[in-house]
Amino acid sequence: MDAAVVFSDADAAALYDLLNPWDPERCPSDGFYHELVMAAGSVLDVGCGTGAMLHLARERGHPGRLVGLDPDRAALARARRRTDIEWVESTAAAARWDAAFDLATMTSHAFQCLVTDAELRASLTAVHTALRSGGRFAFETRHPQARAWEEWNPSKASDLVDAAGRALRVWHETESVIGDVVTFTGTTAAADGTVLRVDRTRLRFLDVALLDAFLVDAGFTIEARYGTWDGGPVTGTSREIITIARRR
Repeated sequence: MDAAVVFSDADAAALYDLLNPWDPERCPSDGFYHELVMAAGSVLDVGCGTGAMLHLARERGHPGRLVGLDPDRAALARARRRTDIEWVESTAAAARWDAAFDLATMTSHAFQCLVTDAELRASLTAVHTALRSGGRFAFETRHPQARAWEEWNPSKASDLVDAAGRALRVWHETESVIGDVVTFTGTTAAADGTVLRVDRTRLRFLDVALLDAFLVDAGFTIEARYGTWDGGPVTGTSREIITIARRR
């Protein structure tokens, strides 16, 4: 069975929106970023996915330049349903703007998809270059001390009906943990258990010290650091490392 035919990339992008609705009023992380975006004159959303954050910003009256960047063509096809925002198919490392934005963001733990040292350095350098002097880069990464990957297993499956009326079951399962890199699979199955699609992802779980070393090397200073979305500090029990870094 060809999973790409049974459950296409376009289907997967639509399912992502269903599983992850952008709602600043109900989701503290969405509210955190929405406030930053609405206060910035120009915004680059790196790893924008289906574009929900920028869609809502424009819908709610953001008057400035909004640009979404992502290498996922199917996700960008959904993002492009709104044409008053710029959409660019590319990776963070390949971004070529120079001093064009007041704010850059990476939401939904997209930062963790930068796995190798080379990817991190190239991507941070490109984001730094894209920002104006004093511009800010806001993102979050899961704190490794919380060991989030231990919760990724079929017992945490979600059952839902997608926009096409299909009853689906979706779950994640950790495949390996090697150093600070976690490989896991995301499975989409029919209600009867028939597997329709399996996607494999690698994420890097940086601790605070190593994260900050990469940021400083790229020319950033740490403006703010939080362990919770309501502005609490990073502690020994924090699940998130939320960072606002400023271009020097």
